[in-house]
Amino acid sequence: MDSLDLIRAFREVAQRSSFAAAARALDLAPASVSKYVAALEARFGVRLFNRTTRKVTLTDAGHLLYERTGPLLEIVALAQNELLERASRPSGKLTISAPYVLMQTPTPALLGRFLSRYPDVSLQLQITNRLVDLAEEGVDLALRVGPIPDANLVVRRLMRIERSVAATPAYWRKHGKPTHPSELDGHRTLVVAPPDHAPVWEFTDHGKPLTVHLQPLVLATDATPLPALTLHDLGVVYLSRTILEPYLESGTLAEVLADYASHDTWLYAAYAQRRYKSAALTALLAFLEQETQGIKPEFLPEPHAALRQSGTRSKPTRR
Repeated sequence: MDSLDLIRAFREVAQRSSFAAAARALDLAPASVSKYVAALEARFGVRLFNRTTRKVTLTDAGHLLYERTGPLLEIVALAQNELLERASRPSGKLTISAPYVLMQTPTPALLGRFLSRYPDVSLQLQITNRLVDLAEEGVDLALRVGPIPDANLVVRRLMRIERSVAATPAYWRKHGKPTHPSELDGHRTLVVAPPDHAPVWEFTDHGKPLTVHLQPLVLATDATPLPALTLHDLGVVYLSRTILEPYLESGTLAEVLADYASHDTWLYAAYAQRRYKSAALTALLAFLEQETQGIKPEFLPEPHAALRQSGTRSKPTRR
């Protein structure tokens, strides 16, 4: 039996000086209340009540227990109320893991809008390209690009990530534009790949997957520096269109092979399997699912400093 139930029964008897009255208040049988008090007395090895046929009074040990357990039950009741409120109203801290590349997309703006909508929620952001163990590291939600093979996670697909092959016009004039992905192995490339992974780009050719193996000029574990490097006419990148959009719109980068770009890359939200999700996590998942269905142009990332210094301005994107 629950220790708190024993203490509640004991305190009810003490307050009412009657086992029968305590039983009525707790909606229990008098025998059950007597059993609860007897269990406490056996656990502590002391007598808690003086019992007569007419009256029930506390012993010295009973007075001590009554005095000490009052604040305890108040704390428990307060915690219960806060937990019930947190389960029904979005509040408290959420820990989110996301790769660096998502910080150049509408993701930070979306999280800002979520916090504005739910002011009682706070976020702890873990920005890392490392594969995080959600359960072990106390992460509520992981935002990841690409498939998530962990069967212990619940995965929600948020939005498709369109990718573009691009380089500067000057690079294309000097090296020529490829008409098929297979021609890219003759170009200088700037590539993102995890450590110990072969640098490859995935395309679709007449509905079939096509893998192009590369010998990159620059191989990075994160996409952040690649647009700036590309602006120096160094080679070709194949990145999220959201990242490249300002450069493509301004004309500082030019796209090729659009018909071959793979459309099988998605942004996913993953969380550990739990019987109960907090109201804050439930609200965040619903918010992300709704908002990622229609990312607006004004939430595109700001162009890189090199683009601003060139004197050009990106035009609004229309989709």
